[in-house]
Amino acid sequence: MGHHNRHFAGDPTALSGAYGPPTSTANFCEEDYVVTRYLAEFINALTNLAYVYFALRYMYGPGSRGLLSPRWDFMSASLLVLGGASFLFHATLRHYMQFADELSMLGVTWSVLQGTMPVRHSPTNARLISAGLALFNPLFSAFYVWTGEIIYHYTAFGAMIVLITLRGIYLFYYLEPAFPEAKRRSWRFRGWRALFAFVFGYVLWNIDLEFCAELRELREHVGLPWAWLLELHGWWHVLTAIGASQFMDIVREMHQELSSEKEE
Repeated sequence: MGHHNRHFAGDPTALSGAYGPPTSTANFCEEDYVVTRYLAEFINALTNLAYVYFALRYMYGPGSRGLLSPRWDFMSASLLVLGGASFLFHATLRHYMQFADELSMLGVTWSVLQGTMPVRHSPTNARLISAGLALFNPLFSAFYVWTGEIIYHYTAFGAMIVLITLRGIYLFYYLEPAFPEAKRRSWRFRGWRALFAFVFGYVLWNIDLEFCAELRELREHVGLPWAWLLELHGWWHVLTAIGASQFMDIVREMHQELSSEKEE
């Protein structure tokens, strides 16, 4: 999972591994094909299993009807798709897998917006909001793939994160009629904790971007396996998986509360 890190595509000195030279327009500070020729970025690929873990934890948690009948929703499915797409991108560094990774990032934010934006609107307005989101995201994704300009993806992803944050603040602090205070207090604490995990992961990712030479030197000095802990883009995967799954749990609890209100 990533955007516009260092550009190595076409670098004749890059190791090609099992998939040929990288064709993606983004590459990262982890050195390519050091561990195996089948995973271009070993840690950056494997840390995507965090998304898969949290998706499956929900799908096969309480309410699951067995291996072939998981409990799933749009949010858990989007998290599972992101984990798979980002794994394949970091494993292959192919350009088409970069698009799959980036569009999956938008899919996760879309799923959370679908869960939060219609809350406490009239049925008609809720349907209009959901339809608008369902129309905007595929159209924007097609536009981004057509242009290939990373700035559009970066801007849209950032704007959606800001929108989710603002919507969460409104629902937890200002919504009238308000949810029960005990639930709001829990959601506020967990929501800020999820946002902190995301922001901290973003900081680590940018350190990985801006201080790559220093990090590579430090990793070489430390040696394996401890050097793997200094693959900071991998921590972005882990921390955003934690933050996203925690916020998704809040959204699900919110909908359970809405269902209880309707039954009363």
